[in-house]
Amino acid sequence: MVASLENHQPHQVVIVGGGFGGLYAAKALANVNVNVTLIDKRNFHLFQPLLYQVATGTLSPADISSPLRSVLSKCKNTQVLLGEVSDINPETKQVILDDKVVPYDTLIVATGAKHSYFGKDNWQEVAPGLKTMEDAIEIRRRIFSAFEAAEKETDPEKRRALLTFVIVGGGATGVELAGAIAELAYKTLQEDFRNIDTSETRIVLLQGGDRLLPALAPELSQEAAESLQKLGVIVQTQTRVTNIDNDIVTVKQGDQFREIAAKTVLWAAGVQASPMGKVLAERTGVECDRAGRVIVEPDLSIKGYDNIFVIGDLANFSHYNGQPLPGVAPVAIQEGEYVAKLIRRRLRGKTLQPFQYTDHGSLAMIGKNAAVVDLGLLKLTGFSAWAFWLFIHIYFLIEFDSKVLVMIQWAWNYFTRKRGSRLITGQEALAFASEADDSSSTTNYAPANNKQTVNV
Repeated sequence: MVASLENHQPHQVVIVGGGFGGLYAAKALANVNVNVTLIDKRNFHLFQPLLYQVATGTLSPADISSPLRSVLSKCKNTQVLLGEVSDINPETKQVILDDKVVPYDTLIVATGAKHSYFGKDNWQEVAPGLKTMEDAIEIRRRIFSAFEAAEKETDPEKRRALLTFVIVGGGATGVELAGAIAELAYKTLQEDFRNIDTSETRIVLLQGGDRLLPALAPELSQEAAESLQKLGVIVQTQTRVTNIDNDIVTVKQGDQFREIAAKTVLWAAGVQASPMGKVLAERTGVECDRAGRVIVEPDLSIKGYDNIFVIGDLANFSHYNGQPLPGVAPVAIQEGEYVAKLIRRRLRGKTLQPFQYTDHGSLAMIGKNAAVVDLGLLKLTGFSAWAFWLFIHIYFLIEFDSKVLVMIQWAWNYFTRKRGSRLITGQEALAFASEADDSSSTTNYAPANNKQTVNV
């Protein structure tokens, strides 16, 4: 039996993380007699499902970012703190930042996940993933720098490597990245260069499993693969990456090892929980799974601490069929709203039924007029799926001005195929091209004893 919280006034709710789970929990507590403190190391909420469009120049960073203070400005019981949580003391009920200690009565941890390289962390420098705005800007720099370097390159082999993009991982992120780069190379940039033909660009999508988008129905996976191939993407399933070094991606297909020469490698193959999972495990003894996600109770609290909740990508909720809920925005949103409702009921001395996730379906964008949508009984492909994808993403964007800006950008891109955010920024903007000029790592492709070079 959970004790009533009504005698603890004002009740202090601390939320760590301003992603979908944390933000929706804070918004759901706006009119409740509690004090809410939202802590995040970024001052903005990031709409992660559209990060790939920043990475490929369709949208700018501001289009999919919403300042947390602005979003929560009308929530008068909520304050936002910019900072990074380094520790938690569940006995004294305190959250520790580098320069501040924040007390709590109820704690919600929603710090998400980061990339997983399955023990090959040295690949991170050569194969960036796509989880943060910084990741998207870095990937954008690499993509457009590759075309710029190819424009100057006279060696055919080096130019081929510069115009080859390898994407590791055939989930939604990998599929959407592959489709966006294909449209960029084969449509948007086709008339922009004089020394290269961007239609010679090769986009290789590698998937370890036997089909793309394994969360969707098999027929939709097949539709996605065929749509990508029509765009010009080379799809290779049952292909595992064994090494990435010196602009060479080594893959294993069956018993054969092959090499792909590529200057740009992008990672979309796996995630692991944020370090807060380890902190919680050390401080509370809670169990974590192999990916570092915290095993939560049916009400999303952690064992032995009914005032600490873990939601979103950091949580392993396996109370349906023994499988964790997927790390997608709808899960985090519903979990955040559930915990807020549970807090409200506890304040009145009441309880709430265990969390139940309502799966409204899965979807992925392939390219212009092409997407796949799995709504259970209803499955959509082609233009109708594409239009549904657009509507859903506009609907879930946080701020009204973001919705308007994104719609305008999409409409402009649809009719003109022009992308206005093709910026190469940062101190390393010219380093890529210089490195490509000086490098000899891709001039020779002599296969190793049991390896052969893939002609893609």
